[in-house]
Amino acid sequence: MNIMITGSHGLMGNRLVADSRQAGHTVYRLVRQSARKEPQQIAWDPTTGQVAGSWPDDVDAVVHFAGASIAAGRWTNARMAVIRDSRVVGTRLLSEAIAGWQHKPEVLICASAIGYYGDRGAEELTETSDPGSGFLADVCQQWEAATQAAEDAGVRVVHLRFGMVLSPDGGALQKMLLPFKLGLGGVVGNGRQYWSSVFLDDALAAVNHVRDTPELRGPVNVVGPQPVTNREFTKILGRVLRRPTVIPMPRIIGRLVLGKMVDDLMIASARVLPHKLAGTGFGFQFEDLESGLRAILGSK
Repeated sequence: MNIMITGSHGLMGNRLVADSRQAGHTVYRLVRQSARKEPQQIAWDPTTGQVAGSWPDDVDAVVHFAGASIAAGRWTNARMAVIRDSRVVGTRLLSEAIAGWQHKPEVLICASAIGYYGDRGAEELTETSDPGSGFLADVCQQWEAATQAAEDAGVRVVHLRFGMVLSPDGGALQKMLLPFKLGLGGVVGNGRQYWSSVFLDDALAAVNHVRDTPELRGPVNVVGPQPVTNREFTKILGRVLRRPTVIPMPRIIGRLVLGKMVDDLMIASARVLPHKLAGTGFGFQFEDLESGLRAILGSK
């Protein structure tokens, strides 16, 4: 296939490019104007939708991962605007461009997040659950709605609602490893909030599964089959690393250090289940948190 990928230099995008090329696909990287030139690279400005040159006319699938990091600094009002606009504006402009292509892709796979569901306690959440409230929930709703032009043009659109993607090479787990290895890891808040996560290899396999499964459209939860609470997550990671986990992070300290993001990213509870993936025969490489952490962290 011919696949176009945005956000292709991030944790997931970079791996998806390499894996797709290894599988024999042709990959176009859609990158910002300032990026260095590479083969099959298309430069565009996601704030205006302008592309350098012309769009390719043979794209079968578009995977859209681009968006400003949600954990790259305190959530000031200005930073929250960047987080929102980098997703909503870029997605809308890309979708409008796709709608105008003479040869349209079979599928547009757009990243979203389980932040869509907001803070829901122990409620089991599936793709049919109502949206929640809060900053991330609002962003995710606008983000998903921004693909409307492509859907109206007859393109199959899938919104991948990712949980916390676990990898020692980036993301939240990488940030946790040093304090946990130093024995400074502990529960956040009361620890009862659910953290729904997915290992990087399973997340990438889910992207390919969605691409190759025509009946999948709309929201798809990309999370492992066994969500755990923050307290359980903390105990398991400490056990895998053979370190104590007795130093908690009170909510008030989290807010002082991280600002508004602590409520949406660390305190909010989302017990999310991958019903659509399970219902279309997707098999997880890592069925539970502990076996997955031992595999990726090299612990027996």
